[in-house]
Amino acid sequence: MEKLFANCNSIIAIHSEKEEIIEANEEAFRKKYGEAIPANLHPIIRSAEGCYEATKRAIDLARKHNARLHILHLTTEAETHLFRNDIPLKEKKITTEVSVHHLWFSDKDYDQLGMLIKWNPAIKTEKDKYGLLKALLDDRIDIITTDHAPHTLQEKQQPYFKSMSGAPMVQHTLNCMLEFYKQGLISLEKVVEKMCHNPATLYSIARRGFIREGYFADLTLVDLNSTWTVTKDNILYKCGWSPLEGTTFQTAIKQTFVNGNLVYDNGTFNETAKGMEITIKPN
Repeated sequence: MEKLFANCNSIIAIHSEKEEIIEANEEAFRKKYGEAIPANLHPIIRSAEGCYEATKRAIDLARKHNARLHILHLTTEAETHLFRNDIPLKEKKITTEVSVHHLWFSDKDYDQLGMLIKWNPAIKTEKDKYGLLKALLDDRIDIITTDHAPHTLQEKQQPYFKSMSGAPMVQHTLNCMLEFYKQGLISLEKVVEKMCHNPATLYSIARRGFIREGYFADLTLVDLNSTWTVTKDNILYKCGWSPLEGTTFQTAIKQTFVNGNLVYDNGTFNETAKGMEITIKPN
């Protein structure tokens, strides 16, 4: 780690959990439960302590070597206090993100959804969930991500150590964030900033993330007053399921444009219009 931070000239993006803590917790619960560890113990095994210690160490190393660090999918309220919001994003050397599922679910949902919401890092407490939202709003957290991982139901519905971590989220991420908007928890402008503007700025992506002359037309048309419920029939993931099945949203995605091409139109895909390699701005 020390050598990496001392010599890397690009963004160091880290999944931040301390393996020694996780392994000790796994061993303790394996002795008690064998292979059949309950899903609701996942955030205790992959604990807040393990996240915080790893994130703090990475930040300390980044500051020591003046390195460019990005912490992936933050999950705890405690970690949010390690990040700054007193300077513009373009001036930050240390940045972070939150995945939408860590804003949407909490440890209360394990009893109903079990391994379906087994993510690494783990879904944590209600306090953590609201702490993450607060940090998103006050700019300690810079971007929103999907952490999309379309595992099959067969891969998910396994005993604890065999169940794959991750779930499909990309179809419903914007709906989740717009639900927070409908609840008065976030502005539309902030949603656009965190999902479009800031990712392009943070990763120096050329001609993306803004509606500007000369930029690629990557656009989403949304009906802000259309109620619908997630069912297997309207899930577009090839894995065929979602942890959000049964959830009712108050907004609907109607059309999606990529590079100026209409690629999604009210349930119909244009398979002839493909994406393209993104370009990174030179330093």
